Amino acid sequence: MAETLAAQDTEAQTAQPVLSINNIEVIYNHVILVLKGVSLDVPLGGITALLGANGAGKTTTLKAVSNLLRAERGDVTKGTIEFKGERCDQLTPNEMVKRGCIQVMEGRHCFEHLTIEDNLLTGAFTRRDGRAAIAQDLEMVYNYFPRLRERRTSQAGYTSGGEQQMCAIGRALMSRPTTILLDEPSMGLAPQLVEEIFEIVKKLNENEGVSFLLAEQNTNVALRYAKYGYILENGRVVLDGEASALRDNEDVKEFYLGVSGENRRSFKNVKAYKRRKRWLA
Repeated sequence: MAETLAAQDTEAQTAQPVLSINNIEVIYNHVILVLKGVSLDVPLGGITALLGANGAGKTTTLKAVSNLLRAERGDVTKGTIEFKGERCDQLTPNEMVKRGCIQVMEGRHCFEHLTIEDNLLTGAFTRRDGRAAIAQDLEMVYNYFPRLRERRTSQAGYTSGGEQQMCAIGRALMSRPTTILLDEPSMGLAPQLVEEIFEIVKKLNENEGVSFLLAEQNTNVALRYAKYGYILENGRVVLDGEASALRDNEDVKEFYLGVSGENRRSFKNVKAYKRRKRWLA
C-alpha cells in the first residue's frame, strides 16, 4: 500500500506543469498582433509538441517564454507566463537560464569561429558549481552525442548541419536546464538525422528528466515522440490533446499529415474548404 501511495504521489508531481502559459497576447512594434490568447502547459518531465505551419506563432511563443521578444521589439501585452510556479515574463533571458529554462534557437545557431567543445562550454557560463561538475556534464553530452566527441576540436562553422544541431542542444544541456524550448530541430536535416536527434531528445527526457517544449512543423515525427500536443493556427491554439489522439484526428491527418479519410488529399474538394473553415472557427 505504501509503495502504491508513493507511486501515486510521484505521478501527481510529474503531472504538475513546470511551465504554464496563460492566455498570452504578443504584439510586435506596438501594432502587429501575433499571438491571441495562447494557453498551454508543459508537465514536469514531459515532451510537449507545439505544432503548426510556418508563421503560425510557434517561435514567438517560445521567445515569449525565454524573454527574447524585446530584442525584436515584441511584448507580451496580456496574460501571464509561469515557470516552476512563479511569474517569469518580466525576467531577463539570462535569469531564465539560471532558473533552468533555455531555448535552442531555430537555425542551429553556433559560434562558428569556436570549436565544438568551446561552443559547449559557453553553455555553462551561468554556472557556479566548479570545473569538476562542468567537466562531468561535458562528458555526459559527449555520451549522448558521440559525433560531437569526434569533432570536438573542429570549428563549428565547418561541421555539418546535423552536427551543429547536436552542438546547439548539447550547449543547452551544459546549463543544467529543467526545461528546453526546442525550435524546429528537424529544419533542413535529412530524415535519418531527424530520427537520430529525436531519439536523443527522448533519451534525455527519460534518463535526465529534462522537459521539452518542442516547436515543430514536422507533425508526423513530433507526434511520435511527444506525449501531448497543441496546434497553432494564425496565432491561437485551435486544438490540443494527447499525441496519440491527435495522430488519429481526421482534421490533423488532412491539414498536417496530408491524408484524408480515403488516404488521398484532394485540394479541389469543396468539402475540405468547409472543414478548414470549421477548423479555424
